[in-house]
Amino acid sequence: MADPTTLRDLALEVTRAVAPKLRQLAGRTPAEDTKSSATDLVTAADRWSESQIVSRLLDARPEDGILAEEETSLEGTSGVRWIIDPIDATTNFVYGLAGYSISIGAEIDGEPAVGVIVDPANGDEFAAALGAGATCNGDPIRVSGQVDLSQALVATGFGYQPDSRRNQAIGLVEVLPRIRDIRRGGGAAMDLANVAAGRLDAYYERGLEPWDIAAGTVLVSEAGGAIGDLDGNPTDGDFVLAAPPGLRDALAELLRSVEADRA
Repeated sequence: MADPTTLRDLALEVTRAVAPKLRQLAGRTPAEDTKSSATDLVTAADRWSESQIVSRLLDARPEDGILAEEETSLEGTSGVRWIIDPIDATTNFVYGLAGYSISIGAEIDGEPAVGVIVDPANGDEFAAALGAGATCNGDPIRVSGQVDLSQALVATGFGYQPDSRRNQAIGLVEVLPRIRDIRRGGGAAMDLANVAAGRLDAYYERGLEPWDIAAGTVLVSEAGGAIGDLDGNPTDGDFVLAAPPGLRDALAELLRSVEADRA
C-alpha cells in the first residue's frame, strides 16, 4: 500500500514547481474560454498548470490514476488516484486577486488520504496526510475551538448559474444575522485550508466538484474538523459543510432551516 506521507511530499514537490509561474501569470492571463456558464472561466494557465502537475505525478508514479478539472481522467492500477484542481478560483487568478490556489488530493483505495493546497500569492503551503496531521508551512494546524454559532466567522461561495446564485443569496439573508459574519474568498480549496488552520470557523457551499474539495477534505479532517454533507456523511461536493465538531451541528441546523442544500 502507498504511504500517505510519501504521496503528500510528492504533491508538495509538484506544487512548488508550478506555483512560481502561476504567481507571475496572475492578473496577466485573460480568460480564453468558459465552461458551465459565462462566469465559469478557463485560461491557458489552467491548462498549463494541469499539464505540468499531471506529467510530474505520472513521471514519479506512472501506474496511478488521475482526475483533474480541465480534461485529464486516467484509470490507474496502483490503488492511488490523484484529484487535481490546477487553479482553484480562476476568477481571482484572472483579476490578480489572492485566494486562488493549486489543490492536489489523493485517494488510496478510494479513501481520502492526502491533501496539499498551495497559495501562490501569499506563499502558504497547507499539507496533510492520513494519520499524520495537518500543517501550514510545516507548522501543525488545528481547526478553531469555536462552539458559539453567533460568534462564528463563516465562509461560503456561490454557484455559476443565475438561479442558483439567487437562491443562495436568499438563504444567506437568513444566515447572516445568526453568525459573526460571512466571508467570500472565491475558492473552495483556500476556504477549506483556512478552516483547517483556524483562520475561518466554518465553510459551506453547494454545487462543488470532487477536485474542489479532495485536498481540503483531508486537511480539515487531519486538523480535527468535521467535513461532509449536512448529515455528516462523506460528500463528493454536492453539499459541503466544514466546521469544528462543537460548531457543526448548530450550523447544520441553521443551514437546513434555510434549505441551503437545495439552493
